[in-house]
Amino acid sequence: MTTGHPAHDPDNTVELVVLAGDGIGPEISAATASVVERALGQHGITACFTDGTIGFDALHASGTTMPDAIVDLSRAADGVILGPVSHLDYPPTSEGGVNPSGILRRKLDLYANIRPARTVPALPNPLGKSFDLVIARENTEGFYADRTMFAGGGEFMPTADLALAIRKVTRHGSERIVRRAFKLARTRRSKVTVVHKANVLRLSDGLFLEAARAVRQHFPDVDYEELLVDAVAALLIRRPESFDVIATTNMFGDILSDEATELSGSLGLAASLNVGDTHAVAQAQHGSAPDIAGQGIANPASLIGSAAMLLNWIGQRRGDARLTAAGQSIHRAVDSAVGSPETRTADLHGSATTQRFTQAVIEHIESER
Repeated sequence: MTTGHPAHDPDNTVELVVLAGDGIGPEISAATASVVERALGQHGITACFTDGTIGFDALHASGTTMPDAIVDLSRAADGVILGPVSHLDYPPTSEGGVNPSGILRRKLDLYANIRPARTVPALPNPLGKSFDLVIARENTEGFYADRTMFAGGGEFMPTADLALAIRKVTRHGSERIVRRAFKLARTRRSKVTVVHKANVLRLSDGLFLEAARAVRQHFPDVDYEELLVDAVAALLIRRPESFDVIATTNMFGDILSDEATELSGSLGLAASLNVGDTHAVAQAQHGSAPDIAGQGIANPASLIGSAAMLLNWIGQRRGDARLTAAGQSIHRAVDSAVGSPETRTADLHGSATTQRFTQAVIEHIESER
């Protein structure tokens, strides 16, 4: 693995920051970097990695889980691979325990969290059905207190027995996530489902729907529907194959994407990309699983798949089909590896270690050339 920033041809180099995080983060981040390096190498591109320290290691070294220098490093790179963090176990914000993911989403304006959920033919899933959908989740607003305000948080306690949370929904934020969903649908099956709860949240989700309907006018070629979030939670179980791209607000998107990916086979396969207009961060949907850290049994598929999405985004941004091809080769390789009990990890009812799974993915990538 190449580290630092040697003098490479910028057209044939991808500069990536790797933030390993906590728990199983270092293990699956290393696995992901090795897969990315091989996939890019197959297409004549050099992967140049720079490691950054976040989470508990950063807290012990510098007094914060997310040093300012890491944000600057991430802003300067082509993309970021972010390992899982144990932010629920961090000390209070006043003691340096900030959520690195929330900081990056806010500071880099990563307003879209793109979360695919698709079944793998050779891997059983709870529904026994095949489906392929994507949730476009608004990423900077809603109830999420670590990223919704310019200063301070969206939660507060006027008294010891009263906790309040502010839900932030703006027209601008709503329009841009729905617009991204429509553009994504044009590359897929041309259908967008806007998910809301405007029958109860009349003002905030009413504004979200108003913004969505305005954006819809610019995409007459894409089918459009609006559904209540509780109906979608049920329909994901009954007929997930009817969905293509789901556009929704922050909390609804977070919950529905976990449901959808679990129904597709496992949360361990749940890739995601935090993306804005100029920056992107690959991040697995699952947590840091400290109970299995260091045992060599963690499943890196989610972060590997997220990195593949990142390569595709960089390829589209540069207009370089080689990067897109590298990302697609990773997706195919992960599908192949999880398709066999011998090369998938224990959480997928397989027998492979982290290292064995990673090697299987690399072998599939190499076999394509």
